[in-house]
Amino acid sequence: MIAKSVRIAVDIGGTFTDVALEPTPNATDFITVKTPTTPKDPVAGALTGIQLVLEKANVMPSQVSAIVHGTTLATNALIERKGATVATITTAGFRDILEIAYERRYNQYDIFLDKPDKYVPRERCFTISERMMANGEVLKPLAIDEVDDLLAALDRHQVESIAICLLHAYANNQHEMQLAELIHAKRPDLFVSLSSLVSPEAREYDRLCTTVANAYIQPLMGTYLKRFATELRAQSMDCPLYIMTSGGGMTTLETARTFPIRLVESGPSGGAILAATVAKQCNLDEVISFDMGGTTAKLCLIDQGQPQTSRHFEIARAERFMKGSGLPVRIPVIEMIEIGAGGGSIAKLDRLKRVTVGPESAGSEPGPACFNRGGVHPTVTDSDVVLGHIDVSAFAEGRLQIAPTLAEAAVQSEIGTGLALTPAESAYAIAQIVDENMASAGRVHAVERGKALPQRTMIAFGGNGPLHASRVAEKMNVNHIVIPADPGVGSAIGFLFAPVSYEIVRSHYTTLDAFDFAGVNALFSNMLAEASQIVQAGALGQTLVEKRIAFMRYKGQGHEIEVELPNRMLAERDLPQLLVAYEAEYKAQFHRTVPSMTIEVMNWAMTVATAPQAPNPTEIQSMQTRRPTPQRAQEVYFGRHRGWQACPIFDRSQLTVGSQFDGPALIVEAQTTTLVPDTMTVIVDAGGNLHLNKVQGGA
Repeated sequence: MIAKSVRIAVDIGGTFTDVALEPTPNATDFITVKTPTTPKDPVAGALTGIQLVLEKANVMPSQVSAIVHGTTLATNALIERKGATVATITTAGFRDILEIAYERRYNQYDIFLDKPDKYVPRERCFTISERMMANGEVLKPLAIDEVDDLLAALDRHQVESIAICLLHAYANNQHEMQLAELIHAKRPDLFVSLSSLVSPEAREYDRLCTTVANAYIQPLMGTYLKRFATELRAQSMDCPLYIMTSGGGMTTLETARTFPIRLVESGPSGGAILAATVAKQCNLDEVISFDMGGTTAKLCLIDQGQPQTSRHFEIARAERFMKGSGLPVRIPVIEMIEIGAGGGSIAKLDRLKRVTVGPESAGSEPGPACFNRGGVHPTVTDSDVVLGHIDVSAFAEGRLQIAPTLAEAAVQSEIGTGLALTPAESAYAIAQIVDENMASAGRVHAVERGKALPQRTMIAFGGNGPLHASRVAEKMNVNHIVIPADPGVGSAIGFLFAPVSYEIVRSHYTTLDAFDFAGVNALFSNMLAEASQIVQAGALGQTLVEKRIAFMRYKGQGHEIEVELPNRMLAERDLPQLLVAYEAEYKAQFHRTVPSMTIEVMNWAMTVATAPQAPNPTEIQSMQTRRPTPQRAQEVYFGRHRGWQACPIFDRSQLTVGSQFDGPALIVEAQTTTLVPDTMTVIVDAGGNLHLNKVQGGA
């Protein structure tokens, strides 16, 4: 009998729902399942996956100790405009914060540009008389007598959720709290988001946008998460439900329902955590993670085992790669680039007869043409089937019957006929375009951050990541690829490595010349108590660690640099080191410092988290190698230059430590396939990771 000590991770994506159960006491491997997402009712697909993984592991529902969940539902609701009817309430005189924005156009030369959709039209932007000073002093009390007229206006517009953002509420949220209490007393069914809780930082526009986004998805996510928890209990899984955040940590159900904006990118963050864990395990200092699923592809830079992070993120951009064209939100987020390039991405010819791929996706319903579920447009998966890159007999553990003839017909009708190409050539064109889209996105992402790709190792996962990794790496000039164990459900497995964590940011202005020790130390004490209370609810007695950050800049600059602080009260003796640390960070980014300038601190951050798990190190240098025996062979098309080649097919479950062979080859497993070209060799390390290395002098 297994004790109640196994955890399950559930990642609901746009095409597939991935479920992973951590190794039981008598096993060493994860038990994983990949099932089609059920868009009309995501909970149904998740419960199906959970049931399948429990049956495979021979585990009873009552033995599950915790469930960790990540989803794209919040992101999709924002992108697809499927959220609540939102109104804003701001300080009188500041009704047009959303319209004014940054007082600039994101592309000043485009006279036809589309402005970002702010989710709240001007007629639903309301104000109330009050005024708070920047130092937190009340200049004008809240006009309580205006609340009834305000509620009547909300009723006329059938508002479901309210975003309250009063001037300088980050310094003193007395008026926001008072207004929320008055609204709740008379309209208890309304959802209310307060900027002083969602994003308590200076910069009114960013603070309001973040609060609006939270209010927009709060009814949907609150209802969804509550139902998911209820259904789990109905299935005899009476255990904590933790939710992944965009910053790469787990949080409690109640916190997630209150601040659903922190769940944007929750699924992809699990993949970055997995890649960081594998990087530490393999002692890799510079990595680019490549997560390609059914709908999107995500790339993230990881240095010294830590993913790049940010506190500024744009959602629903009018132009995908144009900064400023989306809605800015200030939340902790693992910084990555995401593009509409997945297995379900649809290929077509534009009016100039050029092959384009994505961002539109066939999703799971109807899915690619080869799924035989009604899809008629060619997708990336259809092209992979035509090229022979997929062993159709082993696809999705045999639960999906692939129809190669339908894939070939779709590719030929929409691509081949228009370009006078064979089905194989048409499929190869689709593959080349989507791979170049992903490689180009990776190059731009790296250059914008002053990083180079050729010396990095690619860690590839996701349902389609291992299949496309070698081709994307070739275009990026990356020579080393690592495919971790169970890559098809990589993000779900990453959830199980994530700490329980919470980050709080507060604004409190001071300078190094006249440092407010009492104010800053009191601020950190309050943040530590608040964050610890949230984390302890899910930490279950684990050791907690904290991280303190100061957001510093030269006086008059527009943006800050993060500088890590000691985890204790600050004193006079810390100022010289704080100056040295700031100038070192500034010089690392801009290659110089500005002498004799006043340095100011705008914001302070406190992160409390459970101690991270230490991965087991692995190496390949001292291993004895052996040549495994392939299971069978399959014809694979590598373009006009290389043509069709007979590729041996290796079953990954049969590969052992030290297994080594040359490409071309296909390595098949339960949820994905790894394509090895003839320019690379493969070796399996002691941790079960596949290492693909480019042959010296390979084309």
